[in-house]
Amino acid sequence: MSAPARTGLIGRVDTFFEITQRGSTFGQEIRGGLTTFFTMAYIVVLNPLIIGTVADGEGNFLGGGAEPNIPLVAAATALVAGLMSILMGVWARFPLAMAAGLGINAFLAYSIASRAGMSWPEAMGFVVIEGAIILVLVLTNFRKAVFAAVPMFLKQAIAVGIGLFLAFIGLVDAGIVSTGAGTITQFGDGGYIDTWPMIVFFVGLLTAIILMVKKVRGALLISIIVATVLAVIVEAVAGLGATNADNPGGWALVVPAIPDSAVSAPDFSLIGQVDLFGGFASVGFLTALLLIFSLLITDFFDTMGTMTAVGAEAKLNDENGNPPRTQQILIVDSIGAAAGGLGSVSSNTSYIESAAGVGDGARTGLASVVTGIAFLLSTFLTPLYALVPFEAATPVLVLVGFLMVSQVADIDWKDYRIAIPAFLTFILMPFGYSISVGIGVGFISYVLLQVITGAGRKVHPLLWGAAAAFVLYFALGPIMEALG
Repeated sequence: MSAPARTGLIGRVDTFFEITQRGSTFGQEIRGGLTTFFTMAYIVVLNPLIIGTVADGEGNFLGGGAEPNIPLVAAATALVAGLMSILMGVWARFPLAMAAGLGINAFLAYSIASRAGMSWPEAMGFVVIEGAIILVLVLTNFRKAVFAAVPMFLKQAIAVGIGLFLAFIGLVDAGIVSTGAGTITQFGDGGYIDTWPMIVFFVGLLTAIILMVKKVRGALLISIIVATVLAVIVEAVAGLGATNADNPGGWALVVPAIPDSAVSAPDFSLIGQVDLFGGFASVGFLTALLLIFSLLITDFFDTMGTMTAVGAEAKLNDENGNPPRTQQILIVDSIGAAAGGLGSVSSNTSYIESAAGVGDGARTGLASVVTGIAFLLSTFLTPLYALVPFEAATPVLVLVGFLMVSQVADIDWKDYRIAIPAFLTFILMPFGYSISVGIGVGFISYVLLQVITGAGRKVHPLLWGAAAAFVLYFALGPIMEALG
């Protein structure tokens, strides 16, 4: 016997989100939405430590000035994540939350904004342009064609490379990997772990690993909290201060001091600090196009896999593996890219952590609305984010890298035409300290090997164009020198 139809406002909400129709309840949706929030809330801490602590090509940090503005970036990160998650829930009506994308934020910070002559507003302008392009590709149904142009193994290799790059950044920022006398890099301080900040890092890493193995929801966020509490205690007792030439055992950047207040009115002044076309003058038109293309490639492929995986977990996909309201999901995700640029927090994208909420019962967009509201409320907690040191947050980067690197198992290592371009793609990202370099070398080597082995006809025209663009990109320096 079916349940009686709901009436009034509750009934309209039920009907709009198809809660009963999808076999869910209001309680399940609220619980699932909160689970998703606590699983991905680490991004409000981590995103500021990735993009908020890197100076642009003019020596300024996000928000302007010579010092990082962590609370400012945290507030904007939470605001945009909240608004985009609510939009996903209301428009696409799918249990998929959004926030600043890991990987693309590192690419933006280390490969674009920090270029000589570039400013953070100009870098965010590139993100807005990239988001607008993706939106056009979605509306014209061209996104699927571009998605098909890049072989799956190269998409996997790009994800692996970004994972390695993130892990490397985490280890370097925490001081676990550093430059040493007579070596390019070394482990710890001459091979030793001999400072309290290093110990805090390993406590955070071990905590996260144990919680992940035990499948504890919110493991990454819990590990950040545990390591931060330890860091605050260490700083209160030992008074380490910030690291410098005279104090090599100090904290890498953020000194974990307890703020005067845990709650304050959020400062959203970062919103709109965007120079849409200034970057073209700063780095040149061709370089700007290639950087936007690299952003697009980095940002482009995640959502299709993410929404399919979340839909499968929720048992919402059709017989072809497509989730309901696929087009609306892709549109909201594309808007998120541009919105992240306008919010100065990097491109926002769909989070696979949403599967945690689905595992806790979420089946509809109401869960995403709950997640979004939780993000909006977290904007009032930005003073707390300013006390999280690198050493407490970077273990999460290492483990996110691990999760991304796991895709290496799906690459066919017996076929050298596949294995070599894949290897070059992901190995050059951390070693070359550039995501775009890895993508470019991977594309070029793939096309070259296909041509040499007589399989050039299998290469999609769009990939030919991309490889040619990267050849020009890598030759740009010598060409400009030759032209004087």
